[in-house]
Amino acid sequence: MNRRHCLIASLSLPLWPLAAHAQARQALRFPRDLGSHPDFAIEWWYITGRLQAAQRDFGFQLTFFRSRVPVTQGMTSAFAAKQLIFAHAAVTDVANKHLLHDQRIARASGNTQVDLATASEVDTNVQLGDWSLRRDGGTYQAKANGSDFSFQLALRETQPLLLQGDQGWSRKGPEAHQASYYYSLPQLQVSGQLSLGEQTLPVQGRAWLDHEWSQSLMHPDAVGWDWIGMNLLDGSALTAFRLRTKDGAALWAGGSLRAPSSAQAEIFGPDEVIFTPQRHWKSPASGASYPVEWSVQIRREQPRTSVNVLESYTINAVIDNQELDSRQSTGAIYWEGLSELLDSRGQLVGRGYLEMTGYASPLRL
Repeated sequence: MNRRHCLIASLSLPLWPLAAHAQARQALRFPRDLGSHPDFAIEWWYITGRLQAAQRDFGFQLTFFRSRVPVTQGMTSAFAAKQLIFAHAAVTDVANKHLLHDQRIARASGNTQVDLATASEVDTNVQLGDWSLRRDGGTYQAKANGSDFSFQLALRETQPLLLQGDQGWSRKGPEAHQASYYYSLPQLQVSGQLSLGEQTLPVQGRAWLDHEWSQSLMHPDAVGWDWIGMNLLDGSALTAFRLRTKDGAALWAGGSLRAPSSAQAEIFGPDEVIFTPQRHWKSPASGASYPVEWSVQIRREQPRTSVNVLESYTINAVIDNQELDSRQSTGAIYWEGLSELLDSRGQLVGRGYLEMTGYASPLRL
């Protein structure tokens, strides 16, 4: 068994977002809560977006996961893997209908002299080898070097933090304690370089950042989830998600919508977000069948009449095959890809990312 497999085998907790239990609720404090929370079981920083270069479109993803390893916390060795850091990076080449992706894993003992991976508790500054995500003032610097692609991007804030759920306390299940701390930064303005093989392209675009952390596992009846984070063309930001049971029914749902001129988001509860699959694509690699076109309905109360109406959107993947095999790091196969948001008239109103997990196999609970 090689070193990577030893690290994966040492985990006693799942390594995925949308965990269901968080510690006793506390108010978020910034910039402290932009950094790592090593006392929590699971945490991730997640950036996705659309890039443009020479009239070509690309999607990109860079995600850093931190997982606390309970069995090593009392060890005094400088080599004890008290935390594990994972990273996923991907680029969607829309014109060539091709997805490139890579992954990394390393321990974080707290000893910077021996660690290949670190996650600052002061501010966003996560590093795994030559992959990194760092915040400097109002700009994030993201860097990833994959086997056949790389990117170096500057992502500038254009809007304030979006606190998901109740002031950053985001419910993930029917019990009150089933929650995570969760904030987003939509509408990030992106510039930088993207390299594909021997070709290096200057790029610009829009991106979305999520930071989420939680204390324990997904709800025991959940096998996966569906999530969207969409930057609307008018500057708004739409989030919607649902956790699924094994029969495909919604166990829990939620989301938010924030207007470009507002600091506060409209928050949606579990009865106000409805995901309905429209078209499926079957992966030739895993055999999993993913809904690559969705109808998403949001139940909103009209401010002047207090009448509830359903607003309908369609989510379309820009290419079907955006499946990622992360079994060499976090141990799962999932779908994560650049998608378009259409309104009820079929007009393009936004772009962003769709994530679907638990279709190849249920997530480890």
